Amino acid sequence: MQQQIMELINSYGYFGIVLLIALENIFPPIPSEIILTFAGFVTLSSNLGIIESVLAATVGAVIGAIALYAFGRILTRERLVKFVESRIGKMLHLKITDIDKAEALFSKHGHKTVFFGRCIPVIRSLVSIPAGMTKMPLHSFLLFTTLGTLIWNTVLIILGRLAGHAWTQVSSIVDSFSTVITIGIAGGLIVGAFFYYQKRVRSTK
Repeated sequence: MQQQIMELINSYGYFGIVLLIALENIFPPIPSEIILTFAGFVTLSSNLGIIESVLAATVGAVIGAIALYAFGRILTRERLVKFVESRIGKMLHLKITDIDKAEALFSKHGHKTVFFGRCIPVIRSLVSIPAGMTKMPLHSFLLFTTLGTLIWNTVLIILGRLAGHAWTQVSSIVDSFSTVITIGIAGGLIVGAFFYYQKRVRSTK
């Protein structure tokens, strides 16, 4: 996958960065650390600029985030329960007992979760779903998503430029950090946010 990422950025420049980051936000297994650090490295030997690359990555991230936010808006309880009980849900170690913890986190720190979540691998992509499920105002979602993503993109692109030919080592370090963040936490945020929304609906009746 790394080779394809490099070829796409080399061939299409900023458009390639936008496309790759948009896809990475929708499909977390695509490594943003490789995309961004390589983009930073490329600025050393091409006409790509750091600021323009950061902006391209941020545009791509917002596009992908909006897609998942929209997905969260249309989720129903039945679909969510089926997902938790599905083969994938079990592989991700999703448990109903994690709902209360996740619910409390997102209900108290919804905006902060979106902002800081953009700087945490895996969660940075999936946090858009509970935001949509809880009907977080779109303008607030876009604001905190853009700010958080801007920081993440800026740091990794600059690190890639500073590292030069050693950019792969930087991406490996960030990737190692990603493994520490359990997918179960992300899943707990998603299902917990849904039940928080359900509680809010019941309290207004």
